[in-house]
Amino acid sequence: MNLRIARWLASLGTAMFFAAPAMSVDASVHHVEAKACKQCHEEIYTQWAGSMHANSSALKDPIHGAFYRQVMGDPLQEGLKSKKGQYPVCLKCHAPVAAFEKKTKLDAKPAYAAGVGCTTCHSFSKFKGTTKPNGKPAYGIDAYEMDTTKLYGPSGITYTTGRTPEGATWPTPVHHPIPMEGNKAALFKSNAACMGCHEKRSNFHGTPLCRTGDEYEASASFINCQSCHMAIVTVPKMKDGKVVPGETVSIPDHTMAGGHDAKMITRGIAMTMETRREGDMLKATLTLRNRLPHAYPTGAPFRNFFIRIASYDKDGKELWKNYKVHPIKDDPKSAFWYTLGGADGKPTIPPKATQVLSDTRLKPNETRTVEYEIPIESATRIVRAEALYDLLLPPIKGKLKGKIPDDLLKPKLAASAEIRL
Repeated sequence: MNLRIARWLASLGTAMFFAAPAMSVDASVHHVEAKACKQCHEEIYTQWAGSMHANSSALKDPIHGAFYRQVMGDPLQEGLKSKKGQYPVCLKCHAPVAAFEKKTKLDAKPAYAAGVGCTTCHSFSKFKGTTKPNGKPAYGIDAYEMDTTKLYGPSGITYTTGRTPEGATWPTPVHHPIPMEGNKAALFKSNAACMGCHEKRSNFHGTPLCRTGDEYEASASFINCQSCHMAIVTVPKMKDGKVVPGETVSIPDHTMAGGHDAKMITRGIAMTMETRREGDMLKATLTLRNRLPHAYPTGAPFRNFFIRIASYDKDGKELWKNYKVHPIKDDPKSAFWYTLGGADGKPTIPPKATQVLSDTRLKPNETRTVEYEIPIESATRIVRAEALYDLLLPPIKGKLKGKIPDDLLKPKLAASAEIRL
C-alpha cells in the first residue's frame, strides 16, 4: 500500500473500514470507503449516499439487480461469465472497483458493493474515449485511465499530504490526507467525466440500447452534464450527522439525480394545451417540448413516458380517457418509447434485441404536437392532460411485480395541463 495512504488509514482507525488482513492487498485508493471522505465532506457524502451512484450495484439497485440475475446470475458468486465466456460488462459501470480487479462476488469487499464511490470518479486521470483502437466499445472504467495512488478533482489544485502548518499562508498548499493532484479540472468540468458510462451501450448482438452521448452530440449543445445533474446547490451545513443551525454551504449536487428522481424528470419536459370546441367534440392540441440536450427519456431503453388525457365532471368523476389499457396498445401517438425487436420483427427485451423497431421519444430540444378529439357531455367540466414517466415498460413491470419495490412500478408525473369549461 502507498505509505501515505497507509499512515492516514492508520490514523483514522482502519478497523472502521477494512478487515486487518486486507491491508496488505488493498493497495488502491479505490478501497478507501466513502465514510472516510465524509469526515471533511459530510454534505456531499449525505447526497451521494442516497444517490443511484451509491446504489448502482446489483446488490442495491432493484431494477439492475433483477436484470443482472436474469442475464448473468448470482452477484454473490465469483467467476461469473456471459454466455460468450466474457467478464460481465455491466460491472464496469455498476460495480467499477470489482470490474477494475476482475471480480464478480460483490459482497467480497465493501468497495465492490459500494457502486460508484467517491474514489471511483476522482481517480480518473484521463478520458480515453468510448471506442477502443480496434473499434470495439470501451464501457465504464475501460474508457478511463484510473490512478490507484492519488485522486483528482475540478478545483485544479494540488494538495499536500503533510499537515498544513498552523498560521501558514499561500503558497503553502491545503492539506488532504490522500495525494490529490491538480491540473485535471478540464476533465471534471466536461462531459468526459460522465461519458464512460453514459455515452453509449449495445447488447451482445450489437443492438444499440443507451445512446445518450450520441443524442447529446446531435443536439450541438454547449451545456455540460454537470450543469443539470450536478448543479451548485446551497444546503444546510452538517457536522456529525446533524444540521448546524443557521449555517449553509454551496456544493455541486452529488445526488446526481436522473430518471429515478421525481423532481428531475419534471425539469426535462414542458407541456401546454390548447382547445377549441366543434359541435359536441373538443379538439385538444398538446404541445410537448423536450428542454434537454438528449432524448426524453434517455438511458435505459425500457424507460418511457405516455400521455393520459381525460375529461371529468365537477366532482372529478372520469367521463372519458384516451386509452383503456395503455397508450402503447390503445393510443400509440401518446406513447414515447424506444422499441427493440428480435429477428422476427416483434418487440423483445434488451438482451435479446437484434434491431431497433422504432423510437418515438422526444429528440433533443424537440417540440412536438399531439392532437385529441374529446367527446363533450353536458356534465364535462374539466379536461386534464398528464405526461407520466415510467422506469419500465408494461410487459417488464408484469415480470418484475413482486420482485422489486412497488414504487418503482408506478409512473411519476412529469408535466400536466388543465382547462376548466
